[in-house]
Amino acid sequence: MGLFDFVKSAGEKVIGMVGGSPATSLIDHLKAKGLPAEKVQVEYDPASAQVRVSGQTATQAEREKIRVALGNVAGVEKVEDNVEADDGADEARFYTVQRGDTLGKIAKEMYGNAGKYPVIFEANK
Repeated sequence: MGLFDFVKSAGEKVIGMVGGSPATSLIDHLKAKGLPAEKVQVEYDPASAQVRVSGQTATQAEREKIRVALGNVAGVEKVEDNVEADDGADEARFYTVQRGDTLGKIAKEMYGNAGKYPVIFEANK
């Protein structure tokens, strides 16, 4: 759980593209991405450009994908994640990509082995 920052001007244009509330548009966006949206609730505050998401997911991976999918929407600057994962797995570690980074270099830093770059590739599909 926590508050995560994103680039407000980047991402897919979802909010206001079809009828309905911004929250409904964001839930539809999750469904279009193949993410489990049935047990999550979403609120959007346009003044702060913040999304609040709560509810349940089966896995930590689903929780993290929901957070990233909501953050990668144009007009969203922050995602407050209050979702609980049923599997109790550890939360992923984050890495900020720098100019000149390669997947091998990131894998070496995060996993201690540059040859584990496919793990990063698969996690970011």
